[in-house]
Amino acid sequence: MQKEIQSASDVLKKGGLILYPTDTVWGIGCDATNEEAVKKVYQLKKRVDSKALICLVANQAMLERHVTEVPEVAYDIMDLAEKPTTIVFDQPKEIAQNLIAKDNTLAIRVASDKFCQYLINKFGKPIVSTSANISGFPTPKHFKEISPEILKGVDYVVNLPDENKNPFPSSIIKLSNDGQVKVIRE
Repeated sequence: MQKEIQSASDVLKKGGLILYPTDTVWGIGCDATNEEAVKKVYQLKKRVDSKALICLVANQAMLERHVTEVPEVAYDIMDLAEKPTTIVFDQPKEIAQNLIAKDNTLAIRVASDKFCQYLINKFGKPIVSTSANISGFPTPKHFKEISPEILKGVDYVVNLPDENKNPFPSSIIKLSNDGQVKVIRE
């Protein structure tokens, strides 16, 4: 696993795209602070950049470095969630502008998968995590379902087994700094 972490991290540092296993489905990833890298993800997915992407962080400390204010309820949600849960936060900071939604929000998940945690810690910055499919096509649940176009479009494919036995996209909850909570995807 160390070799894969090093190789993926090197590609991320150069602004490249990786295809990697996450705590949900296989994802396309890049440096979440690099606008050019984020642009490549939108191009590969053939997705309009007004549709925001999810960001992964290694831990709560990294989350706090990239969100102006983390509402207290966010910690409860992260601690109590029974499956991977992405939270949409107000006022992200030190993130590529083309990753931030028009309403100045960003969807962030603290990775629960060991590989993702190690990779993000090694890289030292948040990484993009978006499903490994062309926009509008079904989300591949397993590596063998990923299209050749996606496989050819990334700079590095992480060589780890398809271990996630129950791969589904994360839940998404929007938390506003004014205390509003809204479930976007269960």
